Amino acid sequence: MLDAVVVGAGPNGLTAAVELARRGFSVALFEAKGTVGGGARTEELTLPGFRHDPCSAAHPLAVSSPAFRGLPLERYGLQWLHPELPMVHPFPDGTAAVLARSVGETAASFGPRDAGAYRRLVTPFLHRWDTLVRDFMSLPLTALPRDPVTLARFGLVGLPPSTWLARRFRDERARTLFAGLVAHVMAPLSGFATSAVGLVFALAAHTRGWPVARGGSQALSDALAGHLRDLGGVVHTDYEVKRLDDLPPARAYVFDTSPTALARIAGFGEHYARYRYGPGVFKIDYALDGPVPWTAPEARTAGTVQIGADSAEIGAALRAASREGRAPDAPFLITVQPSVVDPTRAPGGKHVFWAYGHVPHGWTGDLTDAIERQLERFAPGFRDRVLARATAGPPELAARNANYVGGDIATGAVSGLQALLRPKLSLFPYTTPHPAVYICSQATPPGPGVHGMPGHNAAKAVWRRLRQT
Repeated sequence: MLDAVVVGAGPNGLTAAVELARRGFSVALFEAKGTVGGGARTEELTLPGFRHDPCSAAHPLAVSSPAFRGLPLERYGLQWLHPELPMVHPFPDGTAAVLARSVGETAASFGPRDAGAYRRLVTPFLHRWDTLVRDFMSLPLTALPRDPVTLARFGLVGLPPSTWLARRFRDERARTLFAGLVAHVMAPLSGFATSAVGLVFALAAHTRGWPVARGGSQALSDALAGHLRDLGGVVHTDYEVKRLDDLPPARAYVFDTSPTALARIAGFGEHYARYRYGPGVFKIDYALDGPVPWTAPEARTAGTVQIGADSAEIGAALRAASREGRAPDAPFLITVQPSVVDPTRAPGGKHVFWAYGHVPHGWTGDLTDAIERQLERFAPGFRDRVLARATAGPPELAARNANYVGGDIATGAVSGLQALLRPKLSLFPYTTPHPAVYICSQATPPGPGVHGMPGHNAAKAVWRRLRQT
C-alpha cells in the first residue's frame, strides 16, 4: 500500500507530492492530461517554433514562494529570466507608470504628488518580505507567524478594499496601476482584502521581480516532476480519475482539483455546494512578426503589461464580468510578452505574446475584436504584426484544465470571505468529510497563483496524520 496518492499534476499537486516524498513517504501522482503542469504548461498553440504558455506566463508569486525556494529546482533545469521592467501600465497619451524593481523608479513614474505616498506604503514591508510572505501564505494552524507584528500591520493595510487604499494617492496614474494589480485576481476593486492583493504584487516586484521561466512555464512543472521522480515518486499521465476506486490503495489521497470535481469523485454530495466560482477569462495567444509596437517606450522592455485607460475603466470592466453578467466593452487586459527576455520562445526576430480579458462565468462569446481594439489603443499597428492567433474562452479553458470551472482560472471567486476562507468556513481547509482524503488546489488557502503553497500546506496536514497512524 502506498502512503499517499496525489490526483492532479498542477503546481500544487506536484508540490504536495514532492513534500511528501521528501519526508520518506511513498507517493504516486496521477494526471489526466498527457503532460504534467496544469496551469503551468507550454505548448505550440499557433505556429511551429512558437512556444506559448496556455495559462500562467509571468511568475511573481512562484519566485517568492517559500515552497519553491526550499527546493533545488535549478538542478532540474528551471531558470528564471528577469525582464528590464517587471510590469508597465501604459496610458493613452503614450506615457506609462512602471512597477520596477526599484521603489524609487516606480514612485517617480507616479509623479511628485504620489511618490512619497507610495514609498510610505511599501517601505515598511520591503526588508521583511521573505518572512512576511511565509507568514501570510501559511495556514496559522500549520505554522505560527514568525513576525506577528509585521503580519498584523500588513493586515491593517491589506484587509480593507483597494478603493480605500487608493485614497492615499492624489493622481490617477498610481490609482490605475494599483487597480490593475488588484484585477489580476478578477475581484471587484471594492472587495474585501483587495488592498492586500495589490500590495503583494507590488512587493513581489520590488523584492524578487516578475520573471518568466526560460523555455516556458513548463520548465517549472518539469523541474518539480523531475525532483519528485528522483525522490522515488511515480508519475502517471493520461490517467483520468472518475472515482476513488480508480486509484490504488493508499493511506492518504490528496486532490489538486476543484471542490466540485472532488465532491463528484469522492461521493461527497453537496459538501461544497456553497462554494462559488468567479468570472472567466477570454485569452488569446499570438505569434507575432515582431515586438508589440507599444506607444509607451517603457512597455517595450516589460515582461507584463496591464491595459486599462484609468481606474474607472478597470473597475467598470470588472463589474461587467463579475456582477452584470456581460462582457465589457473596453476589457481590462493582462498581457505578457515572454520573448522580450527569452529568445528561445520564438524563431529569430519573432515573438510570442498573450492577452486576456475578463468575461462572465461560462461565457460563450468571442472577445477577440474587443481585445484587439484595446491593444490598438496602446500599440497602434498591433494587428499588422499578427502571424497567427489561438483563442480560448471559458469553455475551451475548462476543457484544457478541469480546475478552470466556467473559465475561472482562480478555481473559485476571490471575493467576500471566500477570498480568505476557502473552500469552506473551516479551521482545517485541506481536510474533507473522508479522513483519508485531502484537497490541495488553489481553491484552498492561500488561494490562486503559481506558488505551490496550497500543496505545501496540505502536505503538512497529510504527513502529520500519517505519522500518527
